[in-house]
Amino acid sequence: MLRIQNLKIPAKQSQDLKKTILKLLRLSEKDLISWRIHKRSVDARRKDRIQLVYQVDIEVTDEKKVLKRSPQSTVIPCPPSPELAVVEGNHRLDHPPVIIGAGPAGLFAALMLAQQGYQPLVLEKGRPVPERVQDVYRFWKEGVLNPHSNVQFGEGGAGTFSDGKLTTRINDPRCRWVLQALAANGAPEEILYDSKPHIGTDQLRQVVVNIRKNIESLGGRVLFDHEVDGLLMKSGRVTGVTLKNREPVEATVVIAAMGHSARNLFQSLFQQGVPMEAKPFSIGVRIEHPQAFINAIQYGPEAADLPVLGAADYRLSWHHPQGRGAYSFCMCPGGQVVASASEIGGVVTNGMSAHGRKGKNANSALLVSVTPADFHETHPLAGIAFQRHWEAKAFEMGGGTYRAPAQRVEDFMAGRVSREPGSVRPTYRPGVVMADLSQCLPDYVTTVLQEALKAWDRSMKGFALADALLTGVETRSSSPVRVLRGEDHESAVGGLYPAGEGCGYAGGIMSAAVDGLKTAEAVMKRYHTSIE
Repeated sequence: MLRIQNLKIPAKQSQDLKKTILKLLRLSEKDLISWRIHKRSVDARRKDRIQLVYQVDIEVTDEKKVLKRSPQSTVIPCPPSPELAVVEGNHRLDHPPVIIGAGPAGLFAALMLAQQGYQPLVLEKGRPVPERVQDVYRFWKEGVLNPHSNVQFGEGGAGTFSDGKLTTRINDPRCRWVLQALAANGAPEEILYDSKPHIGTDQLRQVVVNIRKNIESLGGRVLFDHEVDGLLMKSGRVTGVTLKNREPVEATVVIAAMGHSARNLFQSLFQQGVPMEAKPFSIGVRIEHPQAFINAIQYGPEAADLPVLGAADYRLSWHHPQGRGAYSFCMCPGGQVVASASEIGGVVTNGMSAHGRKGKNANSALLVSVTPADFHETHPLAGIAFQRHWEAKAFEMGGGTYRAPAQRVEDFMAGRVSREPGSVRPTYRPGVVMADLSQCLPDYVTTVLQEALKAWDRSMKGFALADALLTGVETRSSSPVRVLRGEDHESAVGGLYPAGEGCGYAGGIMSAAVDGLKTAEAVMKRYHTSIE
């Protein structure tokens, strides 16, 4: 196979790739045996000449001829695909490995272990997707929260109700493994080549179910409504897990892949002596603009409606002179702001999009970094108390019915309460209450966001739109806790393997899934599959 690099096609031009390849390489149709897209991205640096940029893998009848007459920078031999090496250890595994949590880290750890014959047991506090969807939609419609089945807890983890973004800053060959596994389980094929792949919450729900069924078909088990509330230990090693209102489960190995909202379990593990520490995270609000407005800013008015470009996104960052940073996070084109509380008496926001990203509004978190020094105590779980405080403030300001406080950007900048939403209508359900968001954010977060909005309005002209709507609060961007582990992924408590976003080792679907794979590899490197 050969790879065509940096193949550019104007966005306004017909995207007939085959014809473009034949013309570029001066080939006849019979000379081109096959082709497939390896990577696709959008170059919108010049609004008057937006281009789609491709890398395309091709199979031809005469490779030497194509390479000889093509510039070296244009066509190269395809690099070999990286493969994951699985190494089994010498220690006997007396029980199937237990995995706490069916989010990305837990599911991908389980999938790899199942494929290698380890028969993992996944214990998930929440419910499977069909029942979970009913619980979440009831919450959004009626404001009735199920603390065990919501946007945070249940099959697929918090990512199930998101945009399903698979972008990541990590450079790891396991990323390809994750993408291929997702595609094999029903995700759209374009995730294998888009530079900003996403699945969408509507399609991700079935993909998650398919992965679980795949694990089960390979001898693994996934049990729902099974809340782990502690460990069984002997002589500093794990011997199993305890379950709320159920019998304990014996285990030689426990992969702790719970999400960042598993607050009760973090408390239990801390009380049992599992080493952990507070870690930095971020807090802020969601901002909503008309999606057409974002398209026009990013692509220019002439290209804003081109179907080939889809709904535009953005990524913003800004650093305060005193050192605190602000940034956009989890930007959801054509999506909605969603109620994401997991505890009674708190308001939490997040964002999600369907695969088509056809919603009227664009939304993104605007976050400001906080550190353990902001928590006013040195306890490893102080960040959780910090989150709860501001979530309770938002709940109170929303009237105690899980409605969220909201404010127009113009009023947020001026420090006054909005009377009503403007042209940008809120998508958050069960609804919003117009308020002064500075009352449910730390003062320094409000100040930094106000300054950042001014800066972003200069770099992305019009971003601080007067009618853009802010909804608060967003507190669950990442875990406030890191459960400590060594280079071999094992805790000081023998047999306990902290993994994924909840334990402080990832930030998003892709990095969490990759960390789940790495943790499964660490388990296999120590233990072999002979389970008695």
